[in-house]
Amino acid sequence: MSHENDPRALSPKQAWQLLQDDSRAVLVDIRSSMEFLFVGHPRGAVHVAWIDEPDWDVNPDFVTEIRQLMLGGVVCDGDEGCVPVILICRSGKRSLEAGRALIEAGVKSVMHVDEGFEGELDDKHQRSTVGGWRFHGLPWEQC
Repeated sequence: MSHENDPRALSPKQAWQLLQDDSRAVLVDIRSSMEFLFVGHPRGAVHVAWIDEPDWDVNPDFVTEIRQLMLGGVVCDGDEGCVPVILICRSGKRSLEAGRALIEAGVKSVMHVDEGFEGELDDKHQRSTVGGWRFHGLPWEQC
């Protein structure tokens, strides 16, 4: 069910294309630090955790950290509109939640990668086989 404060859903390929077409667009990987470092992340993504270790609570500074990333706030101008903020998590669930928080805080152009970085589990309980950034062969790196 769609919510009025839902960020716009993008497929991984749509997100990649937006990043190519709009140099202002920012891709934010909101997974935990361990996921970002060891599972891998989209090349060029900035890391701002929504939920992270050690307590696995929602980051109380998430909106502030995104605003800092966006140089102090919501960047919009009359000709080009607002700077696109694209969120990505593992499978699209956390990015939807985090996107709602940004929209409720007044960030104007928020999107999320609906398949996430790894996609949903397949019938063997494995990821990256039925969807996600990696499944689609988009650029990524691992530490």
